[in-house]
Amino acid sequence: MKYRVISHSPAFTAQEVAEAAHVPGRVIAKVVIMTLDGQMAMIVVPAPKMLHSDSLARSLSAQEVTFLHEHDFREKFPDCEVGALPPFGNLYEMPVYIDTELARQEEIVFSAGVTVNCSACP
Repeated sequence: MKYRVISHSPAFTAQEVAEAAHVPGRVIAKVVIMTLDGQMAMIVVPAPKMLHSDSLARSLSAQEVTFLHEHDFREKFPDCEVGALPPFGNLYEMPVYIDTELARQEEIVFSAGVTVNCSACP
Protein backbone atom coordinates (compact mmCIF):
# COMPACT_ATOMS: atom_id res chain seq x y z
CA MET A 1 0.00 0.00 0.00
CA LYS A 2 1.43 3.34 -1.05
CA TYR A 3 0.73 6.63 0.64
CA ARG A 4 1.89 10.22 0.50
CA VAL A 5 1.50 13.21 2.77
CA ILE A 6 -0.31 16.23 1.37
CA SER A 7 0.35 19.48 3.19
CA HIS A 8 -2.20 22.25 2.89
CA SER A 9 -3.29 25.49 4.48
CA PRO A 10 -5.63 25.27 7.49
CA ALA A 11 -9.10 23.98 6.64
CA PHE A 12 -12.04 23.05 8.84
CA THR A 13 -14.46 21.11 6.66
CA ALA A 14 -13.73 18.13 4.43
CA GLN A 15 -14.66 20.15 1.35
CA GLU A 16 -12.27 22.94 2.43
CA VAL A 17 -9.53 20.32 2.84
CA ALA A 18 -10.21 19.15 -0.72
CA GLU A 19 -9.88 22.70 -2.03
CA ALA A 20 -6.75 23.45 0.02
CA ALA A 21 -5.09 20.16 -0.99
CA HIS A 22 -6.11 20.61 -4.65
CA VAL A 23 -7.88 17.25 -4.88
CA PRO A 24 -11.46 16.48 -5.93
CA GLY A 25 -13.92 16.37 -3.03
CA ARG A 26 -15.18 12.97 -4.20
CA VAL A 27 -11.87 11.37 -3.09
CA ILE A 28 -11.76 13.00 0.37
CA ALA A 29 -12.99 10.61 3.06
CA LYS A 30 -15.19 12.62 5.42
CA VAL A 31 -15.67 10.87 8.77
CA VAL A 32 -18.95 11.36 10.62
CA ILE A 33 -19.56 9.76 14.01
CA MET A 34 -23.12 8.65 14.73
CA THR A 35 -25.04 6.24 16.86
CA LEU A 36 -26.96 3.50 15.07
CA ASP A 37 -29.55 1.97 17.40
CA GLY A 38 -27.48 3.19 20.35
CA GLN A 39 -24.10 1.91 19.09
CA MET A 40 -21.42 4.42 18.10
CA ALA A 41 -20.33 3.98 14.47
CA MET A 42 -18.12 5.67 11.92
CA ILE A 43 -19.74 6.72 8.65
CA VAL A 44 -17.27 7.55 5.86
CA VAL A 45 -18.50 9.48 2.82
CA PRO A 46 -17.03 11.70 0.09
CA ALA A 47 -16.48 15.31 1.25
CA PRO A 48 -19.35 16.90 -0.71
CA LYS A 49 -21.93 14.34 0.40
CA MET A 50 -24.59 15.39 2.89
CA LEU A 51 -25.95 12.74 5.25
CA HIS A 52 -29.63 12.51 6.15
CA SER A 53 -30.54 10.41 9.16
CA ASP A 54 -33.74 9.02 7.60
CA SER A 55 -32.09 7.72 4.42
CA LEU A 56 -29.08 6.47 6.39
CA ALA A 57 -31.37 4.57 8.77
CA ARG A 58 -33.10 2.92 5.81
CA SER A 59 -29.87 1.96 4.04
CA LEU A 60 -28.32 0.53 7.23
CA SER A 61 -31.54 -1.06 8.53
CA ALA A 62 -31.33 0.98 11.74
CA GLN A 63 -34.32 2.11 13.77
CA GLU A 64 -32.62 5.12 15.33
CA VAL A 65 -29.77 7.19 13.87
CA THR A 66 -28.25 10.11 15.76
CA PHE A 67 -25.50 12.51 14.67
CA LEU A 68 -22.95 13.08 17.44
CA HIS A 69 -21.16 16.32 18.25
CA GLU A 70 -17.38 16.16 18.68
CA HIS A 71 -17.65 16.61 22.46
CA ASP A 72 -19.77 13.39 22.56
CA PHE A 73 -16.96 11.19 21.18
CA ARG A 74 -13.74 13.16 21.71
CA GLU A 75 -12.42 10.83 24.42
CA LYS A 76 -12.91 7.80 22.15
CA PHE A 77 -10.09 9.16 19.94
CA PRO A 78 -7.41 10.35 22.41
CA ASP A 79 -4.61 10.16 19.83
CA CYS A 80 -6.41 12.28 17.20
CA GLU A 81 -6.84 15.98 16.71
CA VAL A 82 -10.45 17.14 16.77
CA GLY A 83 -11.70 17.09 13.19
CA ALA A 84 -8.86 14.87 11.94
CA LEU A 85 -10.25 11.39 12.43
CA PRO A 86 -8.86 8.70 10.13
CA PRO A 87 -11.47 6.39 8.53
CA PHE A 88 -10.27 3.35 10.46
CA GLY A 89 -12.89 2.61 13.09
CA ASN A 90 -11.38 -0.83 13.63
CA LEU A 91 -8.50 0.92 15.44
CA TYR A 92 -11.05 2.20 17.95
CA GLU A 93 -13.27 -0.89 18.15
CA MET A 94 -15.97 0.89 16.18
CA PRO A 95 -17.93 -0.35 13.15
CA VAL A 96 -17.24 1.51 9.90
CA TYR A 97 -19.69 2.08 7.06
CA ILE A 98 -18.13 3.38 3.84
CA ASP A 99 -20.15 5.01 1.09
CA THR A 100 -20.06 2.93 -2.10
CA GLU A 101 -19.10 6.00 -4.16
CA LEU A 102 -15.98 6.49 -2.03
CA ALA A 103 -15.18 2.76 -2.04
CA ARG A 104 -15.08 2.80 -5.87
CA GLN A 105 -12.32 5.45 -5.97
CA GLU A 106 -8.89 4.24 -7.05
CA GLU A 107 -7.32 6.50 -4.39
CA ILE A 108 -8.76 8.28 -1.38
CA VAL A 109 -7.48 11.13 0.76
CA PHE A 110 -8.08 11.19 4.50
CA SER A 111 -6.86 12.76 7.71
CA ALA A 112 -4.21 10.75 9.46
CA GLY A 113 -5.40 11.67 12.94
CA VAL A 114 -3.07 14.57 13.52
CA THR A 115 -2.66 18.09 12.35
CA VAL A 116 0.92 18.81 11.36
CA ASN A 117 2.35 22.25 11.94
CA CYS A 118 3.86 22.90 8.51
CA SER A 119 6.31 25.44 9.92
CA ALA A 120 7.96 22.47 11.67
CA CYS A 121 8.29 20.48 8.43
CA PRO A 122 11.77 20.22 6.86
